[in-house]
Amino acid sequence: MAEERGRGRGRRRDREEEQSEFVDKLVGINRVAKTVKGGKNFGFAALVVVGDQKGRAGFGKGKAREVPEAIRKATEEAKRNMVRVPLREGRTLHHDGRGRHGAGKVVLRAAPPGTGVIAGGPMRAVMEVLGIQDVVGKSIGSSNPYNMVRATFDALKLQASPRSVASKRGLKVQDIVGRRTDGASEAGMAESVSEPTEATTE
Repeated sequence: MAEERGRGRGRRRDREEEQSEFVDKLVGINRVAKTVKGGKNFGFAALVVVGDQKGRAGFGKGKAREVPEAIRKATEEAKRNMVRVPLREGRTLHHDGRGRHGAGKVVLRAAPPGTGVIAGGPMRAVMEVLGIQDVVGKSIGSSNPYNMVRATFDALKLQASPRSVASKRGLKVQDIVGRRTDGASEAGMAESVSEPTEATTE
């Protein structure tokens, strides 16, 4: 019996550690009403983003008669719908991206070290729980927090790391990165060389 009790305590401790590793932020909360026979039932709708600050994040929404219950439901849904986003050096995005959901449109750009999180409202909450330290984000569409959060996740889902691209193409990471830089330099050199030759022939 003592061993079973000890095992139960260990499982409970593991669950608490799993919950503690996640960071949640309340993005917005609204008062909602449902019209029923005899009047209206009032409640609250919460939008929450959750992440481990290591490249995983998710969002969820919940409705309840009380605010704490609505937040709890939204947090549980966010943990069930978490996605993994590849990060460059663990601090920023690998490349720029655009996301859209409904009337919400966002633009995300990778930034050098020391830039910080330049984003407002729901986008900042998503970046903070995701663990991004340097990024520039801009919302050019609807300011509805639900649309902004979904558009932000739409842009994050399109992120691809050089390793994943290399595995799909059957190449090495050095080949992809080298082609990108060398190709640009060779194109620039070709243009610079071709211009003087044309001028001398004339």
